[in-house]
Amino acid sequence: MTELRFDGKVVLITGGGRGVGRSHALSLASRGAKIVVADLGAAVDGSGAANGPADEVVAEIRAAGGEAVASYESVAEEAGAQKMVQTALDSFGRLDVVINNAGINGPQLFEDHTAEEFRRFMEVHYLGTANVCRAAWAHFMKNGGGRIVNTVSEGPLGIHEMMTAYGGAKGGVIALTLTLASEGPKYGISVNGFSPRVATRMSSPEVMSHVYGKPAEAFAKLGNVFPPELCSPAAIYLAHESCPLNGALLACGGGQVLRMAIMQNQGYTSENLTAEEIAANIDQVVDMSGALNVGVGTLGGAEHKPKLAGGNKTSLETA
Repeated sequence: MTELRFDGKVVLITGGGRGVGRSHALSLASRGAKIVVADLGAAVDGSGAANGPADEVVAEIRAAGGEAVASYESVAEEAGAQKMVQTALDSFGRLDVVINNAGINGPQLFEDHTAEEFRRFMEVHYLGTANVCRAAWAHFMKNGGGRIVNTVSEGPLGIHEMMTAYGGAKGGVIALTLTLASEGPKYGISVNGFSPRVATRMSSPEVMSHVYGKPAEAFAKLGNVFPPELCSPAAIYLAHESCPLNGALLACGGGQVLRMAIMQNQGYTSENLTAEEIAANIDQVVDMSGALNVGVGTLGGAEHKPKLAGGNKTSLETA
């Protein structure tokens, strides 16, 4: 099996100073990539800042014989995102891959979240990802392409409580990823999503105890089952130039990798649809046994472009 190498490639990793981002950075550097470790050094909730996390990962990479530089900017600031990309260009003369990994956490029930918390989650996760993508996009267009890997989440699927702020913001990142993937190929840009199943400070035993109402000790072994090193392979694959995927969402962790997708069935059609008809045919409406992936295909083509009765295009159809 041929090793996926990144010799001569330059990779910008946001949130690269700790946890999943650190794991990505060390693995990619060991495969020959030159790394920009971008990390504000903030606390889990996004407060504060420190140069230490980024500097420590840079030192680790250099000690192993690799090349890396640090950036201490905030993804939530447009100017900060621009500076990260410029750091790559100034230090290494190019940029080939962006992995948007920076994030914050602070699970609470919906009624306990403040408006400011919702705003902060959107600024870091959604706008932070959009800011860095925009900063890199112009460079990729000019240079004939590039690869973007956005860190998404299973949080928006509604499988956990206390995820309204985090999951809502990550849902925006999923939508951004899929819509960017519909525009990227004409510029040679691929955009995919990566959802880590991992135990880090954002999902520490204390955090999990708060979410599930169980003793922290009940989650003490999660770090052994879901270390960052076991989720990074999917992000590395998506970042490699040989990867044919575009508009795909891969979840990875604990030795497993799988695909997430937004699906749509054929539903029920009637010329004069009424609420009563929907009620009478609800089993057909919700049956997903023959559903297809909606939107951009995993190999770069359209998998399913749904149409209304009579052949009219829906707003989801792009061609």
